[in-house]
Amino acid sequence: MIYTVTFNPSLDYIVRVEGFKAGQINRTYYENILPGGKGINVSIVLKNLGHDSTALGFTAGFTGREIERRLKESGIGAEFIAVSEGMTRINLKMKSDEETEINGQGPKITEENIQELYSKLDTLQAGDLLVISGSVPNTLPGDMYERIMSRLEGRGIDIVVDAERDLLVNVLKYHPFLIKPNNHELGAIYGVELKKQDEVIPYAKKLQEAGARNVLISMAGEGAVFISEKGDIIKSAAPKGKVVNSVGAGDSMVAGFLTGYMESEGDYDKAFRMGVCTGSASAFSPDLATRPEVEALLAAL
Repeated sequence: MIYTVTFNPSLDYIVRVEGFKAGQINRTYYENILPGGKGINVSIVLKNLGHDSTALGFTAGFTGREIERRLKESGIGAEFIAVSEGMTRINLKMKSDEETEINGQGPKITEENIQELYSKLDTLQAGDLLVISGSVPNTLPGDMYERIMSRLEGRGIDIVVDAERDLLVNVLKYHPFLIKPNNHELGAIYGVELKKQDEVIPYAKKLQEAGARNVLISMAGEGAVFISEKGDIIKSAAPKGKVVNSVGAGDSMVAGFLTGYMESEGDYDKAFRMGVCTGSASAFSPDLATRPEVEALLAAL
């Protein structure tokens, strides 16, 4: 079974505005509301590709209940911890001449809530796969990733980590199965600017030397690079298409990689290609990638 953890999920309110002007009334010509959060996105895309998962994390208030309702309606397992103080955030994502995001705060998570999450994670078994991704809200300890991975260490559970800077670097000692920084996040770790595929390779290898088993680097229009635990280096150009919505593209890449990995019984090349095309399919669509969209890009890659 695949499990995803989203510490601070959201309802994403996506709007499009013609020529947005600050300080004035602006009217939308497009609106959409979607469950948001990196782990939730992974679960949604996995379901779109034909694979079940269970979404874990924390929710609160009417917004939290709406996220759970939407996920369950889509056939996705949702076992969130109900938090009593505050509400799950609403994140506004406005598309106009420029993209603007206004993200909410999220609820107050208590130590009791954290222990409830641990209890759910303790039920995972050898062979299960856990995806931990996204930021940690300020109501949680900053080392939540480390606490979870330390707790599950040695139990035969493959863990995928998609996070930035210290959240990522500090868990490498637990040998995550897969990490997925983008080129900007990778550059920020080492204080360099990385624009080309060949430039990211030595720094991706550094992450492997620090403990990561497999490293997947997304690079938007520059494509992607994958370095396997066997030492293979695989590159791909970006599939051709018009970017409509970049939200969730990286999470979709993770879901696509896992789908390809499972369906090919561990073929990293097929997993990588599936990941690249799934990330691009989401970027080329107003919603998250579907199986037909991914397969169309695979055929053209």
